[in-house]
Amino acid sequence: MDYLHLTLRIIHIGAGILWVGGTLMMTFFVAPAAGATAESGQRFMKQLMFPLRFGQKMAAAAGLTLLAGFVLFWLDSDGFTNAWMSSSAGTGFGIGGGFGLIGFIYGILIGRNTRALIQLGEQAQGKPSGEQMAQMQTMRRQLATYSYTASATLILSVIFMAIARFLVF
Repeated sequence: MDYLHLTLRIIHIGAGILWVGGTLMMTFFVAPAAGATAESGQRFMKQLMFPLRFGQKMAAAAGLTLLAGFVLFWLDSDGFTNAWMSSSAGTGFGIGGGFGLIGFIYGILIGRNTRALIQLGEQAQGKPSGEQMAQMQTMRRQLATYSYTASATLILSVIFMAIARFLVF
C-alpha cells in the first residue's frame, strides 16, 4: 500500500470538504443572514472572524487542499513529465486544480474584504454616516460577487475532481 498517496488523498479530500463546505455555508446562508440582521449581524461576523478565527481556519484548509492536490498531481504525472499529463484524467484533474486555485484567490479577496467591512462597521460606532453607509454597501456588493464566484469555481473544481478519471477528451 502506498501510504504517501493515501495520506495525501485524506488530507486533500478532508481539507477540501471543510474549505468548500465552509465557503458554501458562508455564501448562501451565514453572510446573507448576518447582512439582514444589521448591527447584531456585524457583531456575529466579528465574533466568527476574530476570536473563532474562521477566516484563518478556512485559509489553512484551502492551503492544505491545494498543497496536497499539487503533490498528488506531481506524483501521478512523475514530476509533470509523462503522458498522464495529457490524458483525459490528467486534463480533468488539471482543470479541477485550476478552478480550485481561482477559488483560493477569491477566498483571499473575501477575507480582505470581510476584515475591511468589519473595521468600517467598528469605526461607525452605531449609526454610520452617509459616506460610511455607501462604502459598506459597495463592500457588501463586492463581497457577494467574490463569494458567489469562489463558490462557483469551487463547485466546478469538485465536479472535475470527482469525474476526472472518467472523462474522455
